[in-house]
Amino acid sequence: MPADQALPAACPACGLVLAKFASLPLRAPIDEADEADEPAEESFVARWLLHVPAEVYRVYWYWRIAALVVLTGYTLEIFRDTDIKYGDLGGWFLGKVILPWHEAGHLIFRPFGEFMMILGGTLAQHLFPIILGVALLIKRRDSFGAALAFWLLGYSVIYTGWYMHDAGDPQGMMVNGQSSAETDGHDFVNIFSYMGGWWLQRATTIGIIVGRLGEAMMLAGLGWGAYLVWLQKENLSDSPFAESQVGKE
Repeated sequence: MPADQALPAACPACGLVLAKFASLPLRAPIDEADEADEPAEESFVARWLLHVPAEVYRVYWYWRIAALVVLTGYTLEIFRDTDIKYGDLGGWFLGKVILPWHEAGHLIFRPFGEFMMILGGTLAQHLFPIILGVALLIKRRDSFGAALAFWLLGYSVIYTGWYMHDAGDPQGMMVNGQSSAETDGHDFVNIFSYMGGWWLQRATTIGIIVGRLGEAMMLAGLGWGAYLVWLQKENLSDSPFAESQVGKE
């Protein structure tokens, strides 16, 4: 090898200034161990839907188990008493919970025209558990509370399925005390009429399908909550302040 290892000022063939490359700093070697130590970015599901606090207050954990047991029993009772095909709807208490939101929806959506005013009742009753669940996730990172809100949304969908079915086979009682066969204020008779005769002719089938979807959603909400409780058992703490900082994480 020649004694002088210095680069020439420029390549004699192409004129490229080689001295510039000689002055560039060398890149530090990548340490694979450092890359492995960096925490992987959490997915949306892990960060929000399955969020588990670093410490879970033991008393709250047992209350969540109790809530799941009670709501599971209540859900089975609702399923037992609900037979949309015959116009039966269980869950009297939950029906009373969502009814004010349904009626308020008609007023809220009134400025957007007659069709939206009629549809607004169903939209509002669904928006109630949706907004509740999103607020619990964003404000408190409360995935368990969001799971129960989703469970309530499932019942709201069952209620909608029952109402849709009743449009094709009127036999329910309306808020005004009249049967659905005696009044022209049936939401889904009017909605399906706006959308075309095809929908009204198939209202009973559509209602049964929507009702089954609502049942699946209620079961999914309970399953979501049960899985969260199972995840939380690894982080139990006896401190009553264990979950006080959850919303600030």
